Amino acid sequence: MKIRRTFRVTNPQKVEFIGRQYLDKPEIQLIRYNPAGFSEDQDYQIPDKGFEAPAGQVTWLNVHGIHEPDLVNRICSGINMPRFIIQDILDTSQRTKLQSLGDYMFLSVKSILAEADMDIDIEQISFIIGKDALYSFQEKKGDHFEHIRVRIREDNGLIRQKGTDFLLFLLIEGILGNYFTTMDRLEESMNEDADPLKIKDTSPAIIHRIEEYKRKLLRMRRSVAALKEAMQIIEKGDISLIKPDQTKYYFDLKDSCMQLLESIDAMDQRLNAAQNLFFSMQGHRMNQVMTTLTIMAAIFIPLTFMAGIYGMNFSNMPELDWEWGYFSLLGVMLVVTLLLIYYFKRRKWF
Repeated sequence: MKIRRTFRVTNPQKVEFIGRQYLDKPEIQLIRYNPAGFSEDQDYQIPDKGFEAPAGQVTWLNVHGIHEPDLVNRICSGINMPRFIIQDILDTSQRTKLQSLGDYMFLSVKSILAEADMDIDIEQISFIIGKDALYSFQEKKGDHFEHIRVRIREDNGLIRQKGTDFLLFLLIEGILGNYFTTMDRLEESMNEDADPLKIKDTSPAIIHRIEEYKRKLLRMRRSVAALKEAMQIIEKGDISLIKPDQTKYYFDLKDSCMQLLESIDAMDQRLNAAQNLFFSMQGHRMNQVMTTLTIMAAIFIPLTFMAGIYGMNFSNMPELDWEWGYFSLLGVMLVVTLLLIYYFKRRKWF
């Protein structure tokens, strides 16, 4: 059952989780790094007084499982997040959203990945970005960011020399990588079971499959379009937390979003063409059936006419008394049939 968000708040301090619980209990990972080194805690426990990020290094606090409002509230209250931001983190039906909050920036995005049965798995991931700290909140354990942790541990690339704005870029890039993976899997699946030319399927089931793919693409398009809008805002330099020399990375993210949108539109057009092709093939097959039935009727009409004439049993029908009358009539019927078949063949009606 889908729960609708209400704005009739009686207790401004109370927040509620809206979504599906995937984990028994939340899991928290804490990574701190700077050019000199890094530290990592895979099972971090939030203090009762809240969490505070020290200055002089980048702190990345990642939460798997947001179904405990008290935990999310404790983390966010420690950095003075307003109630509506905490509720946005807990509301998994939220669309992609970007908001500047002075010393912090809030961003929630949708991560999409196709499962083994080609069902689209959507997860909301929220980020709170400060000057020295980045907080990420994920619904489930499915980790999209392990390659980033490896880069931090092994000091690969520029990540330890950069700040939270570069870390956010890498995290969003990882999410977009899931979109591209999903698109590749959807395209492979579409080629296998949603192409009328390949599967020769005349049953209405193919139309249902095409509609399912169109709904999946629509969900992806909404998420990517909203993410592109957020990247455009960052690229324009309207967010003070994103340094001007880092906006070029977000331009690349916006370009990736545009590429995804073009791919989604192209796949949607292919599905529309497959749908039209299916109906055209159905119409062609129906025409073939009707042509065959019409030819059969056209052949038997003169035969039925002749059989009807000589079946009237009038006494003044001299042909009834002929010794070869019966065989002569059969011969005439055979000749008429062969002439009609020859005529239809010449006209290429079958």
